[in-house]
Amino acid sequence: MSAEFDLFVIGAGSGGVRCARIAASLGARVGIVEARHWGGTCVNLGCVPKKMLVQASEYRDLVDDSHGFGWDTLHGQHDWAALIAAKDKEISRLNGIYVTMLEKAGVTLFTGFARLEDARTVVIGPGELAPDASDVRVTARRIVIATGSAPVMPVIEGIEHAISSDAAFHLPQRPDRVCIVGSGYIGVEFAGIFAGLGSTVDLVYRQPKPLRGFDEDVRDMLDEAIAARGITRHAGRTPRRIDPDVRGYRVTLDDGSVIETDCVFFATGRAPKIAGLGLERTAVVLGPHGRIEVDAELQTAEPGIYAIGDVTDQYNLTPTAIAEGHHLAEALFGEGHPREWSLATTPKAVFFTPPAASVGLTEAEAAERGDVDVFVARFRPMRHTMSGRERRTLMKLVVDHESQIVVGAHIVGDDAPEMLQGIAIAVTARLTKRDFDRTVGLHPTSAEELVTMRSVTRTVARTHKD
Repeated sequence: MSAEFDLFVIGAGSGGVRCARIAASLGARVGIVEARHWGGTCVNLGCVPKKMLVQASEYRDLVDDSHGFGWDTLHGQHDWAALIAAKDKEISRLNGIYVTMLEKAGVTLFTGFARLEDARTVVIGPGELAPDASDVRVTARRIVIATGSAPVMPVIEGIEHAISSDAAFHLPQRPDRVCIVGSGYIGVEFAGIFAGLGSTVDLVYRQPKPLRGFDEDVRDMLDEAIAARGITRHAGRTPRRIDPDVRGYRVTLDDGSVIETDCVFFATGRAPKIAGLGLERTAVVLGPHGRIEVDAELQTAEPGIYAIGDVTDQYNLTPTAIAEGHHLAEALFGEGHPREWSLATTPKAVFFTPPAASVGLTEAEAAERGDVDVFVARFRPMRHTMSGRERRTLMKLVVDHESQIVVGAHIVGDDAPEMLQGIAIAVTARLTKRDFDRTVGLHPTSAEELVTMRSVTRTVARTHKD
């Protein structure tokens, strides 16, 4: 069997699906292939099911907090299997929605593992979704690689006893003790999930503080919150070996200390999924860590082959992959100028308890460009003055001193991601601190603090001199 297309997309994650749908709506003949999960990592093994687990982990705290408001609620027993079953049911529903959207758009769907035979030909063989399928050959004027990324496991003795985030979503039961290695988004969020559901959690990471790349005030606040969650931190440490024992596993760290645990979970990064794609049969160029190099228009070094999303290892967030896919489809098949996105002000969030959210520049990044005015507020929100919980909120604005444009905003606290989305519009629009100051606050909310911070906490001189 063979088929010809104007556009063929390899990978049906968020970016690939958006690219295929928009291109088809613009009149292109479009095909798409998926080997494992319709909807990709985010829907199946990433942000969507992870947030479901985060929400599940918060109910024990809500029971405790309710007592300060007069409720006599009691803790029950959590059923991990019921949670996973409910999660799987919802993910299955979402899988169906993605397939339906593609079919309604007129996209031709293929299941199996795709490999490039040359720069215009794709061969689709058996994959997880179609293990017994016969090879199908398709040709396309343009090909988009949207295969995403996969967890990376380090090479240490006993690593075969550890799991990655992919397996964590399908554990048959919740482990009583968990050792998580890594303090990026995935490590911190799963540490909060397991701790909230009642597990004893050890968090091991090489950095002195978690969440490298975030603003330092955010990192400090999350560091305190991780400790307050009852999670044992092993900062500045790396695992050297994993050994099974009669009760579970023993994780030996580089300082000789040992963590006894029931589950070893590595969250030490992800890498582009390029194995077996046949890129060597094309002029596609790979960069560090196997990322596919693209130009400003998302084209690889091979004319007619494009790449979007995590496989390019640029932004590695679902909304940016969607934006890239949409932009590419309009650029290739639309009339006029394609829609533009401000990827530099893409907001990001860490769904811990409490969550953190950021947009724009950190204080340190802004100071490399010029003098900076920093506004910081730390306070105990109304809910916790009643609940009695010692949980504080951080709000921070980073302002260019000369222009007074707000170049960064950072929040740690309840509902931080929900608040931050609106502030991301202001940062993208390059509004000034005066625009914030003349906005009337919504009372009583934590968010009103963002428009009532009047006094400069500190002014930071430019750190980089030409």
